[in-house]
Amino acid sequence: MSLLELKNVKKIYHQGTINVPALKGVELNVEKGEFTTVFGPSGSGKTTLLNVIGCLDKPTEGEIYFTGDNIADLDKRYLAEIRRKNIGFVFQSYNLIPVLTAYENVEFAIRILKNISSKEIKNRVFKMLELVGLKGLENRKPNELSGGQKQRVAIARSLVKKPKLVLADEPTANLDSKTGEEVLKIMLEMNEELKTTFLFSTHDPLVMDYARRKIELKDGQITRDERREEKDVFN
Repeated sequence: MSLLELKNVKKIYHQGTINVPALKGVELNVEKGEFTTVFGPSGSGKTTLLNVIGCLDKPTEGEIYFTGDNIADLDKRYLAEIRRKNIGFVFQSYNLIPVLTAYENVEFAIRILKNISSKEIKNRVFKMLELVGLKGLENRKPNELSGGQKQRVAIARSLVKKPKLVLADEPTANLDSKTGEEVLKIMLEMNEELKTTFLFSTHDPLVMDYARRKIELKDGQITRDERREEKDVFN
């Protein structure tokens, strides 16, 4: 069974009396453990696609199955619950809380979950920060971290609750190429170790080089879908 399945998904935005179609009948299957990127020009619908998949927005038409359940018609309360438990986000602007330390930013993502002891929370936060290479920097606030370190905190925050799916919207856009590659290697290692599914939206050729599957989106429609063998990711 697919982790994620989209059937004839359409999204239309209304600007006064004008209808602006952002997605035009998207059909997509994503299996557990994929490391996949969606690419295309600005305005192609990439961010809209991630928003409807991530339960941040609802499609105008169509069906979205997540772990077998159709979530397209759920109300905001249920969508928030799915997001909270099952989906992690990594954004190009990091979206860290500036008054919190790296530890506290990651902890915040798991505190909202129920039935997890304080000891388990502490262990998971420290382990995740270590996995992304931030051991010893737990008490630094975002203004004391480099761009790459901030993005590592964002990755740790997205993974600490053990989501089924991580959505990354232009995660390397504010990073230099060397730091961007380091961040991508961390996410690929997390994908391989934790079997977490990653779905990227990007313009960055570097992200596409690391992807095992590349999906091209143009004018709200999938125009190309290519896969490659895992062993080919590192040439």
